Amino acid sequence: MDFFRHRNLISVALIGAAALTLTGLARPVHAADDSGSKTTLSISAKAPVNTMDSSLNTDAYGAQSLNNTMEGLYRFTGQKLKPAIAKQIAAPTNDGKRYTIDLKKTKWSNGDPVTAHDFVYAWQRMVDPKTASQYAYIYSGIKNADAIAAGKKKPSELGIKALGPYKLQIDLDHPIPFFDTLMSSSQFYPLNQKVVEKLGDQYGLSSKGMVFNGPYKLKNWKVGDTEWTDVKNDSYWNAKHVQLHKIKYYYIADPNTGLNLYDTNVLDRYQDLSGDTARQLANSKQFKTDPSNSTSYLELNQKKIPALKNAKLRQAMALTINRNDLSNIILGKTGLPAHSLVPSKMSKNPETGQDFTNDPQAVADRKYTAYNPTKAKKLWQEGMKETGQKELKLTFTADNLDTTKKMAEYIQNNMENDLPGLKLTISTVPFKTRLQRQTSGEFDMVTSAWNADYPDPTNFLDLMTTGNSQNNGKWSNKAFDQQEKAATTTNANDPMARWQNMQTAQHILTQQQGIIPLYQYSTASVTKPGIHGFQVTPTGQYDMGAIYKK
Repeated sequence: MDFFRHRNLISVALIGAAALTLTGLARPVHAADDSGSKTTLSISAKAPVNTMDSSLNTDAYGAQSLNNTMEGLYRFTGQKLKPAIAKQIAAPTNDGKRYTIDLKKTKWSNGDPVTAHDFVYAWQRMVDPKTASQYAYIYSGIKNADAIAAGKKKPSELGIKALGPYKLQIDLDHPIPFFDTLMSSSQFYPLNQKVVEKLGDQYGLSSKGMVFNGPYKLKNWKVGDTEWTDVKNDSYWNAKHVQLHKIKYYYIADPNTGLNLYDTNVLDRYQDLSGDTARQLANSKQFKTDPSNSTSYLELNQKKIPALKNAKLRQAMALTINRNDLSNIILGKTGLPAHSLVPSKMSKNPETGQDFTNDPQAVADRKYTAYNPTKAKKLWQEGMKETGQKELKLTFTADNLDTTKKMAEYIQNNMENDLPGLKLTISTVPFKTRLQRQTSGEFDMVTSAWNADYPDPTNFLDLMTTGNSQNNGKWSNKAFDQQEKAATTTNANDPMARWQNMQTAQHILTQQQGIIPLYQYSTASVTKPGIHGFQVTPTGQYDMGAIYKK
């Protein structure tokens, strides 16, 4: 099917969305009794919450829920990093390898004190191989973290210890330039050991029995729920500045449903808009886009499909995608064309201030992602000959959201038209299922995305190092690994040498098309008048404790 031939019909069909019956939810949504209250906010969610265990969560939707209800040493409000449980943002000593941090006297929602031990317990649990956290690698650089994750040392040997109930000491193997921002992410939140051990393997699967130390508490939730509620946490240290008493979330898969709920005032904010829905609402005064440090890309399973180890085949596939059309037509201008894994407007050259993606090397590398079907066909034929293939049949796994389906059809149409012998079969599945298949390697080609945990290129480049748990396609390149390691270790204190390491690593990844970048994500939303405080952070979340109604 030629997608572009039908796109105007799709747009016309959506114009009457507000008149349609509610569909797409697991159960009916009812307007809240306190709808319109200045202390209650109702908001859409693009996916359900899969876990509230900060050691096990891997997606942005769980991260937002954790950000609402939990808090670490520091917290982002908009682009500003502020002390949270820490009394102040601490300067490192010992040549950048030691942090001594004093804590405020705060409480969990059950009244227990939040102590330095809660951080020690949570961090040791994170790197313990028994926890099987896919995010354990993010602790690399903290003293002994790599050895513990590899099973060579005990979790108790991690470079963190309590110097008293309200004082922490953190030791690093080497300086980490972005360590302050790193500690604001959900993987570094404290945990109440008594609660975690009491709930055992049920911890994080429902709100029952859980305790929280953030602005809100999650109430009456369990995995699989399509509606959930955050209520104000009166035990929160900064509760007097939290104006909302309740936030009601509704998982909405169908855009027609979302528009109907917004128009009938069930929703105060409908977010994560894209495609035809975004185009339909783009001229509304209530419409807004927030660029995010998030990149969407394709992963190709080189372990399962050996032919995909051929760089020419991967390069050819990348050249069939017109990223301007993808961003403007398919996504409704809610994305920016991505030519690299590292997003734009996130990091700057420490000497010139030039954006990472506008570095001369990065600009030159756009030839590997520029739409060029003629070159694509030539590279494809060469690659097929080199691998001895006459045809290649792949299953293309994607989320079952409306826009993702259209994007998959667009990519399928372009690749099959431009690459002789390629047959793509689309398999659209729920978000949770797609994540499970990625993690287990049960895919040929899959849509993927990464949202910054901290605003530094290494957060993206690290993903593609050999053996990284997020490197689902199993691409591997020794030169890339060496450059990335130098950027995070030997050159950590040399900003320009480190910058060059990261640029070289990005060049290798782009030239080889270890992943195929698609677009940089922007959060598009419509919000009712009188609601204020929505400021996206460098990690793509919102500080919901700062939201208020007038």
